[in-house]
Amino acid sequence: MDNEKEMSENADKVTEELANSQKSGVEASKEKQETPNSDVTGENSPKDQENVVDPSVVSNDTQEDAVAEKPKETKEEASSDKIETPATPIETSPAAKEESEESEDEEEEFDFHNYTKPQLIKALKDFVQEQNFVRRDGLVQEIKNQYDEYYLKEQEQALDQFLKEGGEKDGFVYRGTDEDREFFASYQLFKEKKHQQYKDLEKSKEKNANDKNLILDQLREIVDGEETTNSIETIKKIQDEWKKIGPVPHSQNKNLWASYNALMDRFYDNRSIYFELKELDRKKNLDSKLDLCSKAEALSKVEDVKEAIKSLNDLHEEFKHIGPVPREDQEALWQRFKSASDAVYNKRKAYYDSQREVFKANQVLKEKLIEKLEEFKSFKAEKIRDWNTKTKEILALQKEWEAIGPVPREAGKEINKTFWGLFKQFFHHKNLFFKELDEIRQQNKEKAEKLIESAEAYLDSTDWKNSSNELIQLQKQWKELGPMPEKFRDDLYNRFKKACDTFFDNRRNANKENNKAFEENLLAKEKVCQEILEAAKDETQTSAENLERLIQAYNEIGFVPRKSMKDISNKFNSAVNEYVSKLELEGESKDDFLFRLNLNKLQADPNSNKVLNKKEHGIRRQITDLENNITLWRNNLEFFAASKTADKLKDQFEEKIEKAELEVDKLKKKLSIIREF
Repeated sequence: MDNEKEMSENADKVTEELANSQKSGVEASKEKQETPNSDVTGENSPKDQENVVDPSVVSNDTQEDAVAEKPKETKEEASSDKIETPATPIETSPAAKEESEESEDEEEEFDFHNYTKPQLIKALKDFVQEQNFVRRDGLVQEIKNQYDEYYLKEQEQALDQFLKEGGEKDGFVYRGTDEDREFFASYQLFKEKKHQQYKDLEKSKEKNANDKNLILDQLREIVDGEETTNSIETIKKIQDEWKKIGPVPHSQNKNLWASYNALMDRFYDNRSIYFELKELDRKKNLDSKLDLCSKAEALSKVEDVKEAIKSLNDLHEEFKHIGPVPREDQEALWQRFKSASDAVYNKRKAYYDSQREVFKANQVLKEKLIEKLEEFKSFKAEKIRDWNTKTKEILALQKEWEAIGPVPREAGKEINKTFWGLFKQFFHHKNLFFKELDEIRQQNKEKAEKLIESAEAYLDSTDWKNSSNELIQLQKQWKELGPMPEKFRDDLYNRFKKACDTFFDNRRNANKENNKAFEENLLAKEKVCQEILEAAKDETQTSAENLERLIQAYNEIGFVPRKSMKDISNKFNSAVNEYVSKLELEGESKDDFLFRLNLNKLQADPNSNKVLNKKEHGIRRQITDLENNITLWRNNLEFFAASKTADKLKDQFEEKIEKAELEVDKLKKKLSIIREF
């Protein structure tokens, strides 16, 4: 409520002051366009030259580029030869504003599409250091958009790699790189500082508005009070203080300026005695502006166009704040300053025209690279080596692309879209190839896991020979496996190797313990062989039962060293043969004894069961063959007719049948002997 009351009171004051100003023949300033009033030349008082009042005040709230507008004459100047009105602010003309804004746009033109991540980070940090956050906000957002493209691309690549390595999409978390964290920290800092700058600016505007209202109060006291000898100096101080105050809220700007100009007009209307001093002040203003013209003319020789434009803007800003000059010098002065400015603007235009030619040349180079990139669109290969070779080629094209400078803005978006579209299409096809390869790798991984399970099944085995053979076969199968996922390859190999190494280490340790026992077994078997030989010499001890006992004793002895296996086996067979030769056995009983003897000898073989099964199958096959032949021969006997030749053949078949039946009986007997073992 207090603020509304205060605003209402200020509005009433403005209305009153405007009315008073109009009564004095002074026109109030129109919105966003204030017209300078020049004084009618009067005689200058030398003694008052030190107290020249500067009624020129410039608004800080509406400045864009500092391009001054040519001063205009007012009705008061045309009809009065004694009354001087204060000069109102010089604002930028619309045409000059457009040219100035174009200058800003062109001066601040950047193309971040070709920037690398480090370059984007540096550019962002530079803008943070400039402390001009509001002005740089648009450029920073362009940097952010370009950086986001890099970030999303790397995130997609990381996700693809994560999926290739067996990860689940829901479990994927991308934390970025140190560069990413550095960039986003700088970006966050920029946003915070920009936000703070906005807040500070609004606070500053409110304070400036309060300060200007205080000045208006002082000015009202002077205008409404009686004239004093210090009035001029006080007005000059008020003018200086008013100019030093920065921008105010837009909603208050119009009223503040209307009140200020109206009060200043009333002050000068009431104090026409000081217009002579004002003429001296105009001459000083003329000297100041002539100096600015010289400085502006010198800028056309500056090589750095951007620096020249910046300096020219500063000169325009200063030109606006200097008060009016004598009327007869206004046109010539303005034309000189404008010509100097145009020279700089023309130089800037030539500079940007030359840059556009360079940009067009860059566009031609980039279009040629796009033609080369078209070849990669349909590339297909079955080997990793071919994809890697092609990848190096396309990355080389990317480096060429990045080395080329910017292209015209109107073509930049489309040409970048085409290049990167083809670029991404190649890598999409490459990713499909590796996706299929990953499926094969996954299949090999599953095969490897099965081999590992098989190998680990032998960890506790003490069947050294068979288990060793099985593990060797597993190792051969492992070597035949194709590629596996990189993430699991080493772990799978280490698991398989550990299982194999553990078994063979156990076998080596067991062999060390068994070597001593094997040597003792060798001595025991040699002793049995010697007993067999000695028994063979003593006829009282040569019997089948005694030999079977000695053979059984031999078989019950454990393993011998591998290097001695053949020698001890030969000794044993020689001793047994020597013993058998002394036995009084003939015919079928001898055959049965020898068969049984051989079976006893087989008991020492670790694979005895396998050998016995093989013998049994062989005998059964013989029996089956003989019985089939017997059946066939008997059937054939029925076809023989009664004749001498037939009888002879019939006798031969019957003899064959008889022998076969005897052989079958022997074989069946051997089967029964095998079953005993």
